[in-house]
Amino acid sequence: MSSAWDRVWIVIPAFDEEATIRGLAEAALKLCPRVVVVDDGSHDATSDGVRDLPLTLLRHDTNRGKAASLRTAFTHALAHGADCAITLDGDGQHDPADLPRLLAAWRANPGQVVIGSRLHDRVAFPPSRWFGNRFACFWISWAAGHPIADSQTGLRVYPRAVMALALDGGAPSSRFTFESEILIEAAAHGHETLAVPVAGRYPKGARRSHYRSVVDTARIVAMVATRLLRRGLYLQGLWRSLRGAPVPQPVRDPN
Repeated sequence: MSSAWDRVWIVIPAFDEEATIRGLAEAALKLCPRVVVVDDGSHDATSDGVRDLPLTLLRHDTNRGKAASLRTAFTHALAHGADCAITLDGDGQHDPADLPRLLAAWRANPGQVVIGSRLHDRVAFPPSRWFGNRFACFWISWAAGHPIADSQTGLRVYPRAVMALALDGGAPSSRFTFESEILIEAAAHGHETLAVPVAGRYPKGARRSHYRSVVDTARIVAMVATRLLRRGLYLQGLWRSLRGAPVPQPVRDPN
C-alpha cells in the first residue's frame, strides 16, 4: 500500500545537539522510517544519542558546516531513490509535527521548494532576528526573482531535482550561506518556493545558535551581491520579488 511518505527522507543535520537530537529523531521516526542524522563532527554525545535507533547515522570526522551536512544527506537520499528530503534543524526549533503539512504542500506542488515560514509569527520571534531575516528576505527574493516568505528557515522540503542542483555545483556556498544560495539557484531552474506557516519555537535553555551574525550575514550579502552583479543587477528580479508579499498557505495534514 502506498503512503504519502513513500520515497521521502527526513534529514537532521546536527552539531553538538546531545540535548535535543534523540527526541527529534524519535518523533521523526514515528512519521517516516527513512531518517538520516548527519553528525557534523560533534564534540558531545550527539551520535551516541541516536546510535541505537533504526535510522541512518552519518558522521563527519571534523566540523564541516551545515552545507556539507546537507550535501552528505542529499547524496545518501538520492542514492536510495528519494523523491524529496525534508530537513529540520537539530536544536529543537522545528516541530516534527509540522512535517506532514509541509509534505502535503509538496505533494500538491512537487516542483517547488516548500519552506516552513516563521515570520508571520512575529510575537514569538526575537526582534533582532525578525528584522535581520526580513532584510535577508528582501535581497534573496530579489536575486531569486520571486518573493520568499522566510529565507533563513531550515525547515524545508527539497525536491529531487533541487537536491541534484546542490550536488552539481549550482550552489557552491559553504555553511549557512548555502541555504540562501540554493533558493536562488533553484528559482533559476524553475523551482520557486511555497511557504507553509509554522510556529516560531525558541525553547528555554536552548544552546546558543551556531549562526555567527556578523560573519555569516556578511557571507550571505557577498553571495547575493555576486549573483546580482553577474546578472547586471537583475532589475526584473527586483520587480518580480515585489509583486506582492508572500502569504504562507495553511495546509491540512492529510492524515
